[in-house]
Amino acid sequence: MRRAVVIGATGQIGRPVVRALAEDGWEVVAASRGGGRDAGRPEGVRPVRLDREDDAALAAVVGDGCDVVVDVVAYGARHARQLTALAGRIGSAVVVSSVSVYEDARGRSFDTQDQPDGFPRFPVPLTEEQPTVAPGEATYSTGKVALEQELLGAGEKLPVTLLRPGAVHGPYSPLPRELYFVKRNLDGRERRVLAHRGESRFHSSSARTVAELVRLAAARPGSRVLNAVDPEAPTVAEIGAAVDAAMGVETETVLLDGPPPSPSVGRTPWSVPWPVVCDMSAAARELGYVPGVPYAQSVRESVDWLVERLSGGRDWREEFPLLAGAYPELFDYAAEDAWFDA
Repeated sequence: MRRAVVIGATGQIGRPVVRALAEDGWEVVAASRGGGRDAGRPEGVRPVRLDREDDAALAAVVGDGCDVVVDVVAYGARHARQLTALAGRIGSAVVVSSVSVYEDARGRSFDTQDQPDGFPRFPVPLTEEQPTVAPGEATYSTGKVALEQELLGAGEKLPVTLLRPGAVHGPYSPLPRELYFVKRNLDGRERRVLAHRGESRFHSSSARTVAELVRLAAARPGSRVLNAVDPEAPTVAEIGAAVDAAMGVETETVLLDGPPPSPSVGRTPWSVPWPVVCDMSAAARELGYVPGVPYAQSVRESVDWLVERLSGGRDWREEFPLLAGAYPELFDYAAEDAWFDA
């Protein structure tokens, strides 16, 4: 039986990856910091506790060898070197990166988006041939590029498939963008404001889409970089409509020309001035990938999970501190109402 080690097995992407591989006939070792079991896992999955920063512990989990290591939490050159150091015991690797690595023709990237005219203007669709930011340790994007370059430099010694998802959605997310619409509906907000006429497109990636690409790449080892996004890139207005449909509510949407008038009005986690829409033809060509379910269907799982997480009056900031840190004004209803009154 083929043996797979999944690092980060209890997270948003790790859970569906473990399931996809196990259901495809792999013997799966599910490694995570807590080493816990997942009630939804298929029979035969072996959970193990792993401190990712402990080189010896990682080597022990790999043991005498495995056919593939799937790393959904790798970041930076150091984690890449952890994997390449075990190349003699690993048949291949599948590692999750990010679309945040890309930069446009003027050197703009997600790292410059807060500067005047700093948001990147990418071609549509965006292919894997697009240039990336320089590798480094200063930002999330530069760290992911350092990870990619170090792994690709291993060559035939360790075949690596690097996957670049966009706005990932699915249960167990530490940064669930869909909460923007879910919480408003739970709070009885009957109208909302969307900047850029609700036409912003930041390509979504279902965790299950990423898991399917992992499954295909594990069965076809090679050195490659692939986008990992959903079949379509819905606009933010379409995302809101999909969440409304999943919750059985109707909401009035007010569309604004141009950017948000303030951080509290019209700004969502997908509000970008220029589209970020990725091409998936390379995944189809390299792996035989066939597009899965559209966003309007796949998001229902996220919606149900978020409704459960906020049940009992739980504070969204305590449940999702990463999201609260990135978007502190996400639910400033007083500012929103004042804008409407004005």
